[in-house]
Amino acid sequence: MNSRNIFANATIAGSLAAALAMIAAPASAAPKPPQPTMDKCYGIALKGDNDCAAGAGTTCAGTASADYQGNAWKYVAKGTCDTIKTPKGMGSLEPIKS
Repeated sequence: MNSRNIFANATIAGSLAAALAMIAAPASAAPKPPQPTMDKCYGIALKGDNDCAAGAGTTCAGTASADYQGNAWKYVAKGTCDTIKTPKGMGSLEPIKS
């Protein structure tokens, strides 16, 4: 194999590795855009299924480290948050202190 082929193969391998890294990264790392017909409901999201951060332990969408984490929120239909029951209590329009 000559040096030109080695360089071309290395370039292709590097491009493939970069593409795979982008695919493997969380697709929803940014906050979900505002939803005018929805409320932010704290304490109802499952691990890794929050719509954005609300404090320590989360950085943004999909980063809740535990089920029903009190400082992670998820969008729900307006007026329904405090009717959502979880094993830890009810949903809240404000962060839930643990």
